[in-house]
Amino acid sequence: MRRQAREVRDRAHARGMGAAEQASKLLLGFLTPHRGKVTAGYMPLGSEIDPRPAMTVLHGRGPVAVPVVEAKAHPLRFDRWTPEFAMVEGAFGALIPERSEPVVPEVVIVPMLAFNRAGHRLGYGGGFYDRTLAMLRARGPVFAVGLVYAAQELPNLPVEPTDAPLDAIVTEREVLTF
Repeated sequence: MRRQAREVRDRAHARGMGAAEQASKLLLGFLTPHRGKVTAGYMPLGSEIDPRPAMTVLHGRGPVAVPVVEAKAHPLRFDRWTPEFAMVEGAFGALIPERSEPVVPEVVIVPMLAFNRAGHRLGYGGGFYDRTLAMLRARGPVFAVGLVYAAQELPNLPVEPTDAPLDAIVTEREVLTF
C-alpha cells in the first residue's frame, strides 16, 4: 500500500508545481488564526509537497521549527528554523538545522503518503509522527495539519489504534477539518 501511495504522490508531483503552490497558499490562509504560535513544518523528501514557501511566510508570524529524528521508535524533536539557518543532512536524508535550538510546537504540519476523509494518514511506517503527536497532545493542545496532494486520498486506509488523527488536511483543492 505504501509503494502504491508513493507512486500516486510521485505522479501528482510530476504534473507540475501549480498544485503544490496552491496547497501552500491554502495552508497559509488556514493557519492565520494560529499566528504567533510555534509552528513545525518539515524538510521535504522526494515528492512530498514542499512546505518551505509557507514556512518562510510563517516565520514572519512566529517561531518555526523542523523535525529531527533522534532515534528509531522515538518521538521527534523539533529545532527552531529560519530560512537563513545553515542546514545539514540528518536521519533519512532530511535536512536539519546545523545548530540545535529545541522548541515545542503548537502547530505541526505533517507529510504523508495517503489520507482519508476521517483525518487519518498513511506515513512511512516508522510511527514517528504518531508517537510525536501523542506525546505533544499529552502535554497540551497541539494542532496537526496534513499537507498533501488531493490525488493521495485513499478511502479504504487501514487505521491502527496507535495512529494519531490529524485535525485538518490541506490539499490544492480544499481544506478538510475534523
